[in-house]
Amino acid sequence: MSEINHKFNPKKRPNQKGRAQHKRPFRPAGDVSVKIGQKFPLTIKRLGINGEGIGYFKKKITFIPGALPGEVVTAKVTKVTDKYLEAKTVTVREASKDRVTPEDPAADLVGGFELAHLAYPAQLAFKKDLIAQALEKFKPRGYEQFKILDTLGMDVPKHYRNKASLPIRKLKGELTIGLYKRGTHDLVDLPEMATQDPRTLSIIRKLGQILDEHSLSFYNEKTKKGLVKTLIVRTNQEGLAQATIVATDDALPDEDLIVKDIQKELPAVKGLFLNLHDDSSSLIWGEETWKLWGDDYLKEDILGLTFNFSPRAFLQLNYEQMEKTYEVALAAMDLQPDDQLVDAYAGVGTLGLSMAYKVNQVRGMEIIPEAVQDAKLNAEENGIENAHYEVGSADRVFKKWAKDGFKPTALVVDPPRPGLEDDLKQAILKARPKKFVYISCNPSTLARDLRDLDSAYRVDYIQPIDMFPQTPRWEGVVKLSLR
Repeated sequence: MSEINHKFNPKKRPNQKGRAQHKRPFRPAGDVSVKIGQKFPLTIKRLGINGEGIGYFKKKITFIPGALPGEVVTAKVTKVTDKYLEAKTVTVREASKDRVTPEDPAADLVGGFELAHLAYPAQLAFKKDLIAQALEKFKPRGYEQFKILDTLGMDVPKHYRNKASLPIRKLKGELTIGLYKRGTHDLVDLPEMATQDPRTLSIIRKLGQILDEHSLSFYNEKTKKGLVKTLIVRTNQEGLAQATIVATDDALPDEDLIVKDIQKELPAVKGLFLNLHDDSSSLIWGEETWKLWGDDYLKEDILGLTFNFSPRAFLQLNYEQMEKTYEVALAAMDLQPDDQLVDAYAGVGTLGLSMAYKVNQVRGMEIIPEAVQDAKLNAEENGIENAHYEVGSADRVFKKWAKDGFKPTALVVDPPRPGLEDDLKQAILKARPKKFVYISCNPSTLARDLRDLDSAYRVDYIQPIDMFPQTPRWEGVVKLSLR
């Protein structure tokens, strides 16, 4: 769920058992003499968790963004450490049959397109392999026999992102809205993006023009001055939108005139908000948000229910794949009318409320108070009376309910990238709900958690789902059963 980047950081060399039998003494990978700028040919063996090509130069692991398995490239070293090398491709000597031309000209410059040069069927195969790699690393009990299903992809794997959060700057007198070059804070103007819903980009760019026409200043990262930092737009499936201006001050000059221009020129926008972010951190959101005009919420229909989303409420960025994920989870749960269901990391209740009609009771928890407020409103507006939501961390609230005598028979968890807290895992092992579905956005922490839970649970199957085409990001649903 979370959008924190996960860096690959190998901690161990492969097992060297039996090396003493070799006639030639083993030379540790860290002893390889390499200099930055050095070039050498390299065969790419596989893709890493961030979508980078992986090869071995004199047995030292080497990461090369943009290179594909089976390719032979000329690599130029950009970073040297004791355990690994980083390099870039100078030339592709032998190209993979799965190499394609990215649709976005800026795909090689900015993030979010790490797999755009890889044919889509191969992307789906890679995401199946990602979880296999993670299981091999953490080795939960019986992992060799885990059933990993083929990745569920999209018929048209583009224009799926329903939300855009883009920095806006005035560079050399020109309004620039887009993404940063990888590893820099150099902003690349992106009028179009193959992964983004075109409606979000159209609204965001017009909103930027309106602010510019009213002579609002835009943030300068060098001087730390300027008012407007980021524009955020979320659209629903009907094409209606919610817009947020992230600024360094809670006073917006010409606010009334700006609202009138938005009403006139952006009729799809039904709510305008201002978020205060007055420090220099790289976080997108500040802590305080105010409505300037319009509806408090953006409404969205999901699996037959209507949900309300405030600006900071979490919702998957891909409606099509989100509904597939929920349908897979619902089928895996096999819920019955007497089940007591816990919806951990509940957000605004989209998952738990979608299951409420099948069970006796749903209980959910979430650390963000606004999300819990939204979940309660969503239950009320959908006429759902058997759902209860509380503010608090999943581990704390789960243990509190257990102390009060509540015994769940079914559990669904959808944690952020760091996975389940240790205390929650211990509470789950103590409560031992019979039905358990784990929705994950990080194969590494999923595999770790499956290892920590394997004393009580076995894995029936893992269903990878491609929530983010053209990127290495992973999503999957795991059905677990009591041993």
